[in-house]
Amino acid sequence: MKSILEGRPALKREVDKVAEVAGYLWQNGWAERNGGNITINVTDCIDDEVRALPAISPVYPIGEALPHLKGQYFFCKGTGKRMRDLARWPMENGSVIRILDDCASYEIIADNPVAPTSELPSHLAVHDRQLELGSGYKATVHTHPIELVAMSHNRDFLGKDVLTRLLWSMIPETKAFCPLGLGIVPYELPGSNKLAQATLHELEDYDVVMWEKHGVFAKGQDVMDAFDQIDVLSKSAKIYLDARCMGFVPEGMTQAQMQEISDVFHLPK
Repeated sequence: MKSILEGRPALKREVDKVAEVAGYLWQNGWAERNGGNITINVTDCIDDEVRALPAISPVYPIGEALPHLKGQYFFCKGTGKRMRDLARWPMENGSVIRILDDCASYEIIADNPVAPTSELPSHLAVHDRQLELGSGYKATVHTHPIELVAMSHNRDFLGKDVLTRLLWSMIPETKAFCPLGLGIVPYELPGSNKLAQATLHELEDYDVVMWEKHGVFAKGQDVMDAFDQIDVLSKSAKIYLDARCMGFVPEGMTQAQMQEISDVFHLPK
């Protein structure tokens, strides 16, 4: 069977990025078993031939109407699929879906009838909001960074922007490359509507959100952008925890030093 990627270099490039990031998540130890999810909006890579493709699955409900997703196309990691397998065989462990005109359902069109992640409604709700805002953000990533999850077990870190300021202070690049910091969502049942709504709320102000005792959810202009922000936050968390393991509390950059970074890079205050 001919893959939808054949003869479509732009689409292949975006799916290849997903495969590359999936490999990084696995190599970092952030994607145990089938943990984590990736969804990207690939509508800009879709041509008329793809739009005419018949469905290879039944119609599935999203669970709510998302009016800005009409006619949009997404590549999604499959439910129960492992990131390490997505890295090697993306079209066997993920699928391209089409949102139908009712904006409340979707169908799979390629390459295989791999059902998307069970958290697809949450991902699609974020994409719907990004289209409403015209933000240009096309990727969502959920993963389990070890050091960040460990820090979320300390309630002292879970106040608004407490962890953001701490992580920014560990290394200058964190403020430069994750300028909005880290939002916090108190523990909710994974996959629940409460978790989805709380995440949407935090993503109004942040690009990366910590799910207490669970993992992080990030949005980005593409999947690399989303990964990079998680990566720099995770590096800062590791620096902090390594210092604590060495027997001292790291001094961190001063407020004046962090303000200098903001001024030089024209970052939000």
